[in-house]
Amino acid sequence: MHVHRAASVQQAATMMATLGPGARLLAGGTDILIQLRRGALACEHLIDIGRIAGLDGIAIDGEAVQIGALTRHRTIERHAGFAGSMQALIEASRVVGGWQVRNMATIGGNVANASPAADLVPVLLALDATVELAGPAEARHLPLSQFLLGPRRTAARRDEVLTAFRFTPPTGRHATAFLKAGRRKAMEISIVNVAALLEVDDAGRCRGARLALGAVGPVAFRATDAEACLQNRMPSDEAFEEAGRAAAAASNPIDDVRASAAYRRHLVGRLTVRALRLCRDRLQEAT
Repeated sequence: MHVHRAASVQQAATMMATLGPGARLLAGGTDILIQLRRGALACEHLIDIGRIAGLDGIAIDGEAVQIGALTRHRTIERHAGFAGSMQALIEASRVVGGWQVRNMATIGGNVANASPAADLVPVLLALDATVELAGPAEARHLPLSQFLLGPRRTAARRDEVLTAFRFTPPTGRHATAFLKAGRRKAMEISIVNVAALLEVDDAGRCRGARLALGAVGPVAFRATDAEACLQNRMPSDEAFEEAGRAAAAASNPIDDVRASAAYRRHLVGRLTVRALRLCRDRLQEAT
């Protein structure tokens, strides 16, 4: 295996195109190196992008949030700008492995790995995030929902590098929450994970809701039928239970060694209700 170090995004993109299908990008390395050691991934060339300037960091203003693809989970977990209404980003980041992993693993790697169980993906979907992909000549932007095509498959072209995530910060009275279920409390791949965003108007009715589910389909996805259950309704337990049933019905889990499909579907319903209640509690605390 050959290791190459890219000094710029353009150089990394050119290397990917030139070296062909046997080339892979290396950022934090917390996932790809394990796959290589297990023989689960064939790779002739590793292109190290971990030292490219400008690909990490968080920028927040009133109109946009940008998170660089090389931003570490530990940085997201500790960022004061995400406390409060974007708490779900903190909650998802703090359950990615142990602190040693979070000091190395990047948000770009978590998403580009395209695991159905990735913890940051449902939160980014609930925030309606887009991805920035840079090639040798120009950059393009895709909704995250269009970027993820299936397990270990994305819409990135051979000569493109994932560089950033962007979303509009929610306005008005809103709250977010993230919950996951695993076989143990820490350093565990999600059996199910759920991200919720709840926005209410001045009368306390739901103006909008976004619910995203992970580990219960080929890719994480928005449960739009469950979201519709909440529109223009008071955020009551009855409405949340209905949304939970709709989310469970929308899920398409599999049986594997970690959980049965039936158990995963049950968890979707319960975690959806809990995440919505958590959003409601946070809205009440904020007022």
